[in-house]
This record gives sequence, C-alpha cells and structure tokens, in this order.
Amino acid sequence: LVILLSSVSTASAGVPLPSTMAAVGDSITQAASSGGGLGTDYPANSWSTGTNASVNSHYLRLLALNPSIANHAYNDSVSGARMVDLAGQMAKVVAQQPDYLTVLVGGNDVCQPTVAQMTSVADFRAQFVAAMDVLAAGSPKTSVYVVSIPNAYQLWQLFHANFMARLVWSVGNVCQALLANPTSTQAADVQRRALVAQRNMDFNTQLAEVCLQYAHCHFDGNAVYNTAFTASDVAGDYFHPSVAGQAKLAAA
Repeated sequence: LVILLSSVSTASAGVPLPSTMAAVGDSITQAASSGGGLGTDYPANSWSTGTNASVNSHYLRLLALNPSIANHAYNDSVSGARMVDLAGQMAKVVAQQPDYLTVLVGGNDVCQPTVAQMTSVADFRAQFVAAMDVLAAGSPKTSVYVVSIPNAYQLWQLFHANFMARLVWSVGNVCQALLANPTSTQAADVQRRALVAQRNMDFNTQLAEVCLQYAHCHFDGNAVYNTAFTASDVAGDYFHPSVAGQAKLAAA
C-alpha cells in the first residue's frame, strides 16, 4: 500500500502543478559566483528558477511536467539581502501572484563581521513573520516552500586548511564571525565558531515554526541544512555554491 501511494503523482492526486513560480532570497538564489566572476550574479544557474540543465532547477523540473510554466519564473532574490529585506521582496511577489514560491534567506543574518552583529533570533523571527504576512495578505493562494539555511560551518570545515580560501576570506572580509582566524584553536575562536553554528540552527528553527502558522507554507525539514557539501560544490570565492552546489541544492 505504501508503495502504491508513493507512486501517485501530484497531479493525479488532484493538486494542480504550478504554472507560475517565483523565488525570493539572497545571493545563493542569484547563484552568485557560480559562473566564474567572483561576486557576480548568474541567475541562470539558480537552484530555484535557473535554466542551466546542469543544475536541473525547480523551474526545469516543473517545466518537464507542465509546459505552461515556460517563461513564467521570476527571480526576485537580491544578493546581500537579509531577513529584514524579505518583506520588500514579498511585495514584488504579490504583484506577480505566482502559484509557487521558494524562500531561501538568512545566510547573511548569520554571516556578519562579528558575532555581535548577527541578527538576533527574536528579530529574525519577527522579520520573517512580517514578510509572510505581506504574502498571505496579497497573494494568499501561493504555495510557499521555505528552505533551511545551509550549514555555514561546513565552509570552515572544508577550507580552513586551504591557503587560498583563507586569503580570500580575509581580503574579502567574508563571514568573519565564522571565518576569522580560521586556523586558530584558541578557546575564544572555537567558541565564536560554535556561536555562529548555533545561530544558524536557531534561525532554521524559527523558519520551521513560523512556516507552520501559514496554511500554504511548507518547510524543507532541514533537508538543505543537512546536505553535505564537498569542495567542488563551492565556487571560487570559497563561500557560494558552485554549479555543482546549486544542483545539489535543487536536488535537496
């Protein structure tokens, strides 16, 4: 019975496939640095709305099932965005009235110059509620897929022994709350990294809890957070997903 039920397609179960979609978030959804230029957006490589067959984005997966979604995918994400910016992006989504929306934001709330500058858990939650309220009021039928924030601590695990990564992190002032003094084993540095890792998890808890309050919101169950990334999944800035990383996000 379980096998039979699992084989029933979404469409045959009476749930229509989306004919329009949108994405909100930050540089991950803009696929920054994935095309070679460090810090440059490459939205064609986006895990959500991208058109690169190597990524096999949500858009391409839906297109294969429902041709009417062709050319109806809007990427409203903005590189550098934090949770406080999400309500403004949701206002754009309201104007588009998509059937399906992906949300991936919060990495920049974690990755700040210092631990003290990270967004507080309470503010993060309140800002997410405010953004979801904008969408619920203006586009109440949109199905929302909220994706967990990737595990930023993996970046330190993967590259702290890599000279080029340490150079790029330092010169580019990349996520210094986590990545400053990357080879240090001093107690203060170990504790600082642990605090950043905990904030990452705390934010994902808020995403899950808030999402439950909205009828058309679905959380990924930390699928993305739990995804193991390898060095090849990270772009040349040693921070953003590469094309392979974007494909892994789309699959997760």
